[in-house]
Amino acid sequence: MNRRDLMKTALVGSALLPGLGFAATPSKVPRKARTFLLVHGAWHNALHWSRVAEALCALGHQVVAIDLPGHGLNARFPASYLTGDAARFAVERSPLADVTLDDCADAVVTALEKLQAGSKPVLVGHSAGGTVITRAAEKAPHLIGRLVYLSAFVPLRLQSASAYGALPEGHTPYSEALFIGDAAKLGAVRINPRGDAAYREALRAGFYHDVDAAAFLPFALTLTPDIPLSLWTGKVGATKERWGRIPRSYLRCAQDRALAPALQDLMIREADAFTPCNAFTVDTLDTSHSPFASQPQKLAALLDGLR
Repeated sequence: MNRRDLMKTALVGSALLPGLGFAATPSKVPRKARTFLLVHGAWHNALHWSRVAEALCALGHQVVAIDLPGHGLNARFPASYLTGDAARFAVERSPLADVTLDDCADAVVTALEKLQAGSKPVLVGHSAGGTVITRAAEKAPHLIGRLVYLSAFVPLRLQSASAYGALPEGHTPYSEALFIGDAAKLGAVRINPRGDAAYREALRAGFYHDVDAAAFLPFALTLTPDIPLSLWTGKVGATKERWGRIPRSYLRCAQDRALAPALQDLMIREADAFTPCNAFTVDTLDTSHSPFASQPQKLAALLDGLR
């Protein structure tokens, strides 16, 4: 992502939310103004952070939310997704199959490099975005003031999100029926945000169950269908000397049906054992997998209150 692309992303947010992006103007002076770089999870984009970004800007912080390669304004769609050919959609190879975990991590590093004018940014990753920020932190630990994992993957011992998703702690009955086709053949983990009413309700029940159906619809219809397979299977390669030296926080989602609390807790324990002198600070939100939709003010307050 070049500087022009990064500014486009920031300006998209600025147009929707006063103060979002590089030109954020504090409405009041907080205890300590920070810069937050927000990284979305699978199928999501920068727009899904809008309410959290608005709340953080109101507290005086600078906020930038980016679209990862293959998401949001960077999305590329299978032809069958647009035509509604369900049979073809289940087998058509993803146009994002060549996007790698390193491509996504490099986009984050590029964004971090543009945000070094003051204190080092707080880098926040949600869900599969945890894999991306872990890889980015290993690449450029000197650019990050704190890592924040919001119900996100911290794939240290097993290296990839897919390896943790396969554990007994990672099993939930809600998401398996949502996936379409063979991910290995598609080159992507695929869902169908344009599915019928029953599918959309299953999607809400798995990821947004504390958001009512009407409020969920705008979030659902701005999802992209594919997450590049590499974000799910790629290895983060985190080391104690680089990733492990950055202060970090974990924000648990206690009602999460997508990334189960038992798996969140397992990854927290493993990370703390990996670097016992630099353990997670941990807070809990009593929400689904998507507190940016259901409780954005509470999420912003937790981010504002980080040490």
